[in-house]
Amino acid sequence: MLFSYNWLQSFFTGRLPAPKKLAELLTVRSFEVEEVKRTGGPARISVRAPLTERSVAGKDWVLDINVTPNRGTDCLSHLGIARECGASAKLKMKNEKIKIKEEKTISVDNFINVNVNNSSDCPRYTGRVLVGVKVSSSPKYIQERLRACELEPINNIVDAANYVMLELGQPLHAFDLDKIEDQKIFIRRAKIKEKVDALDDKTYKLDKDNLVIADSKKVLAIAGIKGGKSTAIDKKTKNIFLESANFDSVLIRASSQKLGLKTDASLRFEHGMDPNLTELAVDRLAQLIQETAGPHCYAKRCRRACPQSLRSSAGRRAGGKIAKGRIDIYPKKTLSRKLKLDLGKIEGLLEIKIREKEAVRILNSLGLETKADLTVKIPTWRPDLAQNEDFAEEIGRIYGYEKLESSYPTLALIPAKRNDDIFWEDKIKDSLKEAGFSEAYNYSFISKRIGDMIGAGLVELKNPFSEEFYYLRPSLILNLFENIQYNIRNFSAEKNIKIFEIGKIFKQEKGEIVEKKMLSGVMAGGPESFYMLKGIIDSLFENIGVSDYYFDEYQATPEETSFNFWDRHRMAEIKIGGREIGFLGALNFPALLKGGKVQEVFAFDIDFEVLLEECSEESEYRPISKFPAAGRDISLLLPEDARVSEVLNIINASENKYIKDVDLFDFYEGSELPEGKKSLAFHIIFQAENRTLSGREIEAIMAKIIQDLENNLDWEVRKSA
Repeated sequence: MLFSYNWLQSFFTGRLPAPKKLAELLTVRSFEVEEVKRTGGPARISVRAPLTERSVAGKDWVLDINVTPNRGTDCLSHLGIARECGASAKLKMKNEKIKIKEEKTISVDNFINVNVNNSSDCPRYTGRVLVGVKVSSSPKYIQERLRACELEPINNIVDAANYVMLELGQPLHAFDLDKIEDQKIFIRRAKIKEKVDALDDKTYKLDKDNLVIADSKKVLAIAGIKGGKSTAIDKKTKNIFLESANFDSVLIRASSQKLGLKTDASLRFEHGMDPNLTELAVDRLAQLIQETAGPHCYAKRCRRACPQSLRSSAGRRAGGKIAKGRIDIYPKKTLSRKLKLDLGKIEGLLEIKIREKEAVRILNSLGLETKADLTVKIPTWRPDLAQNEDFAEEIGRIYGYEKLESSYPTLALIPAKRNDDIFWEDKIKDSLKEAGFSEAYNYSFISKRIGDMIGAGLVELKNPFSEEFYYLRPSLILNLFENIQYNIRNFSAEKNIKIFEIGKIFKQEKGEIVEKKMLSGVMAGGPESFYMLKGIIDSLFENIGVSDYYFDEYQATPEETSFNFWDRHRMAEIKIGGREIGFLGALNFPALLKGGKVQEVFAFDIDFEVLLEECSEESEYRPISKFPAAGRDISLLLPEDARVSEVLNIINASENKYIKDVDLFDFYEGSELPEGKKSLAFHIIFQAENRTLSGREIEAIMAKIIQDLENNLDWEVRKSA
């Protein structure tokens, strides 16, 4: 918002800092000054001249000040900014009283009657009547100051209203009194399809959400926003009614937005105005008009109320007259508040020792009244001050934040209680990143095309952004698959691309939306990628303390949909203690691809919430045996549908305490073997904790294992020739 430097100077006898210095001071003490620019030609500023005669003669500096929203009540005015300037520069402001001369022989009640339908919409309505005014151009100092604030002068009546608004912050409006029907004004909500021809030459359609000023026949103005043409001030205007009102800020904002009409008045009302300012503002406006808008005779309509002396030639030379009294409808008064200044708390918050006298001086310089017992009277134009913390801010900024010494906090730093979900999630992420995976953060949506293929159970958005974000994702793998295809197209095919994500999926079950947190990963590569991914899962589970896990044959379930992105012939179930927690295998996405040859992709999909239940930091440590281990190999000829797990189960079923590990090290299928057969070779490690095993003991254990394996009639243990 723009403020005139000369205008600000007029509030003081002492000299303000130079414009640019003042801008720097305000920036560190009050509000950011975004720009300082010069206007007009050379001239001198007389600080001793009266306020209304202070000459700017075309020379001025304009400060563009970014007033914060919490200070809109008092600082969207030159008076408010001047108060900040005085407090920051330690200058005392002038105490100029508003003096108006009322015509005791005529009363405002003889000219106008006002009715406020709802005091919530209009908490206060104040008005004055002036008669016998003469409409002409404004004095030069008013025109210059208006232009400095980018308002174009119109005539002395309208300019005076705009001038006082910029000076005190209270929006005002002047009506041609003779154009008001039946001498009655109503503050009410607009009727449906009601219209008003506004001063900006536009017609606005109104409804019940708009507050209006009306007479008995028509709308005169949109309350708090824009005046109407029907009662506009023109050269023939003789008698005027001055409006100074307080309107509900929320209502004015909503009305302004609905009409698409922003004005200087609506801006101020939206921030919330002090209802106690209306009286001061209307008196100041009446004073200014009386000084600049006379002489003229009265209109015929008020002759019955005016004595003969006022209609004489002497009366006409006397200029505009202010009718005695005001219209003032103020049913529920807003009172100033009182708060005890707690200097100890202020010092604790600012961490400085500040003298009581200095704290009181700062608060008083900002317009507050502090008594000897440190009770502070907070004016109604400072609704942002409610507690001692607010006093600390006011004292601190005017005292100077740059004077505050920096110090380390003295409070004990207590670490937050560990969140197990976050702890294990970070540990899982670290484990996968160490295995060469990159983490992905995808949107929680899938496209309409993919969603329609999946079918039932999806959660459709009520207001989709586009067809690419149409459903909530039922699986992390859908988006991860697209991620990996994008990377395959943009990177070398030989590059081992591995991506994982932890996030929520969404499904519709029994009419309710069910959320579940999942851990999923994808990997591009050949058939060996399945075993690599299995090894990564082994390493992950080992790092997070999961022990009782195994990979089982995939079994189809009745609840599966017709759409399944797994290759059912190359997948396994991941189980912990007999409980299924996820899947591992190859993906089969022909329906999701738009054509083209694609590298094979393998994935794992794990219920993250169930996995967390199995995580453990407990570890069992055993001393390393001092005695050597011995190994034996065993090769089997099996039917091609036999599973490795079946062989391992039989070997481990012997429960021999000397068997430390069993590994599959060879797998072969070929024409050299009988039809329908395959060859598996295992390496078995034996070790005792307290002695060296003899060859005879190991052979006895191997004989027992061979006997158990050959109990399956289709299995043959191959012996060397």
